[in-house]
Amino acid sequence: MNIDSIENGIVLDHITANRGDIIYRFLHLERLDCTVAMIRNVKSDKMGRKDLIKIADNLSVDLDVLGYIDPDVTVNVIRDGKLVSKRKLGLPTLLRDVIRCSNPRCITSTEQELSHVFKLHDTEKREYRCVYCEQKKEGYL
Repeated sequence: MNIDSIENGIVLDHITANRGDIIYRFLHLERLDCTVAMIRNVKSDKMGRKDLIKIADNLSVDLDVLGYIDPDVTVNVIRDGKLVSKRKLGLPTLLRDVIRCSNPRCITSTEQELSHVFKLHDTEKREYRCVYCEQKKEGYL
């Protein structure tokens, strides 16, 4: 299979296999007016299998969302056909309005305009806790 390189844009690399769809939906890439290519189950020496997303446009991407969904993602910025920056993500320490608190007694349940804020509590378990009520949220989305 031949996938052309992009002249200008972003390449999301090292996406855990089968998480590309989640990233695609969460970043609303279907709304873009540019070329977007998602390649699934690419062979990788390091990961075994991985997904890859190429976006032929300079788009601002919410890195916290990407890090939360898949902390192993690498964001590559391409300009004039050359790699100009490469950023390896990790788990964000703070998430604002990415996930919602499920505790019905949390202040975010009654105060609709209040942001849902979660702080990273346990890196190994990928556990976040609501800053208002300490309700935990594990995993991703």
